[in-house]
Amino acid sequence: MALNWVRVENYEAMSSLAAERAFAAIERGVSQQQPMLFGLATGNTMLSLYAQLAEMLNQRRLDLSQLHTVNLDEYVGADGQWISADHPLSYRGYVQKNFFSRLDPKLEMNGEHIHFPSPARPAALDEWICGMGGLDFQLLGIGFNGHIGFNEPIPEATISVEAFAALPSRVVGLSELTIDTNARLTAGGDHSKVPRQAVTLGMAPILAAKEIVLLACFSQQRQPLRRLREGRVTPELPGSYLINHPNTTIIYADDQVRLEEGR
Repeated sequence: MALNWVRVENYEAMSSLAAERAFAAIERGVSQQQPMLFGLATGNTMLSLYAQLAEMLNQRRLDLSQLHTVNLDEYVGADGQWISADHPLSYRGYVQKNFFSRLDPKLEMNGEHIHFPSPARPAALDEWICGMGGLDFQLLGIGFNGHIGFNEPIPEATISVEAFAALPSRVVGLSELTIDTNARLTAGGDHSKVPRQAVTLGMAPILAAKEIVLLACFSQQRQPLRRLREGRVTPELPGSYLINHPNTTIIYADDQVRLEEGR
């Protein structure tokens, strides 16, 4: 199955379509009365999606007792541990505020089924995901430098295409562009508030997901998406690894990200 590009009119249309796709995947998964693994992304791109998805789940009264969520990443402090969940940039705090707190408790979402990669032993999450049969559905954004999760670009002279695809979950240092972007978008421009490290789900478990939906809505994402359209897989553009994934859809908002079709 070729990479599927879907152009929509604006941010809300992007969010609505993605919420529908996520809801359908969850509904299929939980209806089978077995664990369903749903990979979560964070950031401003996902805010409306999570509000709409929670509303859909509440209205349809889905039993979420078999739903497991796996977050892509979390910031790591100078002590080598997750930053506090009440830190303004914490992704654990983000998903609680913007998604889990919106769910009706009667849906039976189990707090023990909310998973993040641990900086102490990131490989443990990979082992668990693999043992559960892999991620069923993975949401992604794309960084302005083309990263997915916090899998930052690496020069081709440093790592092979195959080795980059096999990268496990791990603690990583963040690029200056990522720090600058996150400071501007989520920290009021204050670089000192952005940790210099994060723990991220690796390329290997992301690419093993059965279905991936990537969202883009910022004009700064124009360049990495155009490069992705060129069809060349390279560790210098982590998002390019989705080109060979069997079931990936990229939904982009045309009012902010304008691409030349066919490039």
